[in-house]
Amino acid sequence: MRVSRRGAVDPFIVMDVMEQARLLEASGARVIHMEVGQPGTGAPEGARVALGKALEHPLGYTVALGLPELRAGIAALYRRWYGVDLDPSRVIVTNGSSGAFLLAFSALFDAGDRVGLGEPGYPSYRQILKALSLDPVGIPASEANRLRPVPADLPDDLRGLIVASPGNPSGTMLDREALAALIDQAAQRDIAFISDEIYHGLHYDTPAVSALEVSDDVYVINSFSKYFSMTGWRIGWMVVPPDHVRLVERLAQNMFICPPHASQIAALAALDCIPELEANRAVYAENRRLMLEGLPRAGFTRIAPPDGAFYIYAEVSDLTDDSLRFASEILHGAGVAVTPGLDFDPVRGARWLRFSYARGTDDIREGLARLQAFMAAR
Repeated sequence: MRVSRRGAVDPFIVMDVMEQARLLEASGARVIHMEVGQPGTGAPEGARVALGKALEHPLGYTVALGLPELRAGIAALYRRWYGVDLDPSRVIVTNGSSGAFLLAFSALFDAGDRVGLGEPGYPSYRQILKALSLDPVGIPASEANRLRPVPADLPDDLRGLIVASPGNPSGTMLDREALAALIDQAAQRDIAFISDEIYHGLHYDTPAVSALEVSDDVYVINSFSKYFSMTGWRIGWMVVPPDHVRLVERLAQNMFICPPHASQIAALAALDCIPELEANRAVYAENRRLMLEGLPRAGFTRIAPPDGAFYIYAEVSDLTDDSLRFASEILHGAGVAVTPGLDFDPVRGARWLRFSYARGTDDIREGLARLQAFMAAR
């Protein structure tokens, strides 16, 4: 049977690494997972309790934009975190951030439009854009700018720009001035600006700045996956300008009908579980400290301390020119799963690796010890 060119997207390499790790575990090996950005903690207790109570009643379709009380709760989060007075009607609950990207790209761009994305960056941006017949344009961010894009990096003829802060895989953040400079440049050039804020809440010094602190003429995407430890629940949200709500609602009705009712109930309760979530963040902070000490001892010395998220992106050109092969060697030789930089940067990624420290601290200690032993014997 014939296939569409739109389906010819690249694999999400980290998922392939996860499968290799699963096969090793199925054979009896113990693998330390530093490849995937999945919190080692589960959903907050309050979320699980709320869902248990809800299961006593029928669950079904909700309105396409999400439960009104959840939209109001998310708007209240913006007041607490950023001091932004957000109208809940602008909040759209989505099937994870992935569903939000599909809605945003469909609402904003026509086939063939050029959409810029910083590199290194989240690989699925590129592949979703391709699948929608859009033209992803990689924007190489310099090491001098800590792998963060700046206005001078933006090429001509862009119709859209996706910016993540904290970034994946780097964990570096844009301060208010730097974020405002990008938003202003996009506005001057009629470039639709999409801010991926999925790692907000996971910071280690200064909190991240939301694009909504700078402008209302932006799309903001977030999720309950990272800070709220709800990856498998597939629940996220987006904030759009007031005159785009109905546009996105029509798309959501037809693409998804609605987000999962069960996940929405759990997400609403999770908004009140901040003490538990802050305890999780303290674990990541300790893991970050251990990684910044332990990775150089293993020979991974070319790293920039991350401002947020739970990743360290290491330049390894002194060790390899093939990060895909090197990651496989580490997995099979040390029993530690890491992600090749090619996932995040198809041009420069062969000389980078990403290490996630989202799991429990004991796993991080063991993983670092394994890496140090492996590299010493290499």
